[in-house]
Amino acid sequence: MISVDNIRVDFGGTPLFHDVSFIINKKDRVALVGKNGAGKTTLLRILSGEQQPTEGAVSRQRNITIGYLPQVMKLQDGRTVFQEAETAFEHIHEMEQEIERLNNELALRDDYESPEYHQIIEDYTHLNEQYTMMGGSHYEAEIERALIGLGFRRSDFERPTSEFSGGWRMRIELAKLLLKHPDLLLLDEPTNHLDIESIQWLEQFLARSSNAVLLVSHDRAFLNAVTNRTIEISCGRIYDYKLSYDKFMETRKERREQQIRAYENQQKEIADIKEFIERFRYKPTKAVQVQSRIKQLEKIVPIEIDEEDTSRLRLKFAPATRSGNYPVICEDVAKSFGSHTVFSGVNFTINRGEKVAFVGRNGEGKTTMVRCILGELDHEGTITIGHNVQPAYFAQHQAQLLDENLTVFQTIDNVATGDIRLRIRDILGAFMFGGEASDKPVKVLSGGERSRLAMIRLLLQQMNLLILDEPTNHLDMQSKDVLKEAIRDFDGTVIVVSHDRHFLDGLVTKVYEFGDGKVREHLGGIYDYLASKNADSIGDALSISKSASVSTTPAEKPAASENRLNYEAEKQLQKQRRKIEKLIEQNEQAVAELESAIAALEDIMSTPEGSTQHNFEKYAALKKQLAEAESEWELNMEQLENLNQ
Repeated sequence: MISVDNIRVDFGGTPLFHDVSFIINKKDRVALVGKNGAGKTTLLRILSGEQQPTEGAVSRQRNITIGYLPQVMKLQDGRTVFQEAETAFEHIHEMEQEIERLNNELALRDDYESPEYHQIIEDYTHLNEQYTMMGGSHYEAEIERALIGLGFRRSDFERPTSEFSGGWRMRIELAKLLLKHPDLLLLDEPTNHLDIESIQWLEQFLARSSNAVLLVSHDRAFLNAVTNRTIEISCGRIYDYKLSYDKFMETRKERREQQIRAYENQQKEIADIKEFIERFRYKPTKAVQVQSRIKQLEKIVPIEIDEEDTSRLRLKFAPATRSGNYPVICEDVAKSFGSHTVFSGVNFTINRGEKVAFVGRNGEGKTTMVRCILGELDHEGTITIGHNVQPAYFAQHQAQLLDENLTVFQTIDNVATGDIRLRIRDILGAFMFGGEASDKPVKVLSGGERSRLAMIRLLLQQMNLLILDEPTNHLDMQSKDVLKEAIRDFDGTVIVVSHDRHFLDGLVTKVYEFGDGKVREHLGGIYDYLASKNADSIGDALSISKSASVSTTPAEKPAASENRLNYEAEKQLQKQRRKIEKLIEQNEQAVAELESAIAALEDIMSTPEGSTQHNFEKYAALKKQLAEAESEWELNMEQLENLNQ
């Protein structure tokens, strides 16, 4: 569908990447990876047509449709949530108007035998078939499924988009993009504004889609679930692997080891040649050999090795001053917005030096609780902040608040104080903003680079209570690991709001679960929390959450007869689960077969001889069967989710 041929991109005369060539075929599922600033977003913009390469060409198949979701986009208000999502089907409304016009014209004419009348009938029939194939009769149900899948409630549908945060409006844009069913989806960090359940829905949506996908993401589990091909940008070039992300990482490790060995061998060869030249440069009897070695040296193409981010990124928070023994105490805390109660009856104590996680679905009050702790929101009950507590807060939107008119250096220079001002260049270098990168304007930075810059600002603050709200959004894999190590070594108290179980593993020793208006305390790490729920992921744990109290008082053990009843009930539940899982497997097989049949028919219909009335009717029938099969699959999935609650 898209062919990239020897493209090159320069920024300020410096090549970002060069000699890049690859092809994206129909149904390809591609992960685009590389360190922050390598050019991933730039490549997506080039593929979408928003930016042109400095050299080379990008060829697109005729009539191909491309949908592009950037990390940051300008959002418009003025409609309700449903009306905004409905704009994805503007072409359906245009077809409806044209069908109505043709129908009215047929009703007014009586020249039934004329060529013009027959032409109108033919146009009407063809347009009506297209309308049916494009889902014109059930697009509202499709909009509803997409919005609910991405976390909206039905009660949100008629609310103005202006009432929602930027993250939720980005979900609306994602819904619009998915509903258009483009031939190629280009997604730049699509999971940054999604919770666990919405990420899982998006995974399932993309898995069912028959179209091509190319995405940038730092979510390992999401990449493994969606992609089967990995393109890496490294040292200004690309490496194409027909492998899922985890397998790519294994192969990449082997390739890097080979690169290092080749680099070391080349460096030894260069050193030997230079030594020979220096030793015999002034001996006439060796002049021919010296010239030969000089030419040999000139012909050597240096082997480049992409530096691992962790080798340069060294994050260390300043030593924390000692706070009181209990930095945060919540007693009967409640918060409501109008008639909506976010949480109530919250009681917990965070001890000095503890590292705790806040987990829960979006909208359950994690960020609201953080803002209550920081004193930004009024609330019922009492929140006591301990003696000598110095909080520092990294919010989800922190990177967006940077002044775009400043350079990287100016951004840090404006907040640095004392002796630290003498080390700004060193600190920036440790965060991969060394050399000319420190003079780059903030407005040209990628999302990941902005997050790292915002993290440096946080680093320079004096604090002993560190509150991080989704700190790993826009950070690449290596930066996540280094940030995790720095938080682990920090001797103050830490609250982390995150849905990334890989990041939380080995970091936190207590988990607070937000849901159903309550906050429940779980002692132990994130995998202890998951084990207590018999769950594999945070999303699963939240779905099957018991209505336990935040109090750590042990519950009374059920009687033996009650245990027996619970055992029998669990057996029946497992039996129902297996039955529905089998139905889901059958549904997925049926959907796959129908998609294959539709794709084969589309290829036939793309030829002049294949554009027959019979094929159009067959195509419409297959699309209808596919819609029914997908609806049945979704119904069974809902039943399975209800059983898991």
